[in-house]
Amino acid sequence: MTSFRKTALAGGLLYLITFISSIPAAFLVAPVLNDPNYIASAGADQQVAFGLVLELVNALACFGCAVALFSVVRRVHEGLAIGYVTTRMFEAAVITTGVVSLLAVVSLRQQAAAVGGADTLVPVGRALAELRYWAMVIGPNMAAFNALMLGTALYRARLVPRAIPALGLIGAPILIAFVIGTILGVTGPGTVFQGIAVMPFFIWELVLGLWLTFKGFNESSPLAIEERARVAQAPASSFSTAATAAKAGAA
Repeated sequence: MTSFRKTALAGGLLYLITFISSIPAAFLVAPVLNDPNYIASAGADQQVAFGLVLELVNALACFGCAVALFSVVRRVHEGLAIGYVTTRMFEAAVITTGVVSLLAVVSLRQQAAAVGGADTLVPVGRALAELRYWAMVIGPNMAAFNALMLGTALYRARLVPRAIPALGLIGAPILIAFVIGTILGVTGPGTVFQGIAVMPFFIWELVLGLWLTFKGFNESSPLAIEERARVAQAPASSFSTAATAAKAGAA
């Protein structure tokens, strides 16, 4: 397995990990989000905490995708590579902010259960839950911007079938419009527009993760050909350097 194939495998697995972790996490943390009086309730702290661990895994996987694929994207365009890493890091950071806000809710509920005064903390719990809501509106939807960077690089270099990055590139403006519309209050989660905006990205990232994991980068792409040539020349270059050093020593 070449380093080029290993890079594709690492990137693909990390993309799949974002799905494996984020989807169940959304259900596990639901008690905090659905119950405005969670701090004053019996709570489901262990369930919520496990969901938040999965969300942290998702955030780390987002960051890992950027690290894994940076070297390849940089060979296509350095600006796209930096943009991809930056937007992925921003996405991971905002998701982590949402995780911290719900951890604070859990801690406050446990303290209130021990010493009393839970009712006075209900507004604080609601505010922290709203912080998490907006973190999830803005953070994961950074996928629109990192899709523009990564999708453009993959499309240009023909590293995967062009239909895959094309889906992300077409869907990016729609998802950005959904986020802006949510901030302005003209749309939001649970609407038809959300389904239209999110579905292309769900498919783009899932198919990309599966393709990179099981197929890897296109071996006929210019970058793959260049990589094979570099690997083939490496032993010859090493032998030439060793021979030169031996002659110098003999002299």
